[in-house]
Amino acid sequence: MLSLVIPLCLVLIGLAVLLTLARLFKGPDLPDRILALDTLYINAIALIVLFGIWLGSNIVFEAALLIALMGFVGTVAVAKYLLRGDIIE
Repeated sequence: MLSLVIPLCLVLIGLAVLLTLARLFKGPDLPDRILALDTLYINAIALIVLFGIWLGSNIVFEAALLIALMGFVGTVAVAKYLLRGDIIE
């Protein structure tokens, strides 16, 4: 059963990534594009975790953790830049 569900989830999350990329390029405002970037890294984490489960590899989960950390720091930095105009202040 799991060998059937994981490829299906990979396809569905890949579709979500494509739709998020469309919002990233089309997005009418800057906050929409920032939210699309945030969603994109969350979808990337989901893809990497699913791929790791599919392969049975533990090293992939460390990569997902690093992407989560970088995505969080990036989101905080962009939010501070939008609020204050400067990141470090």
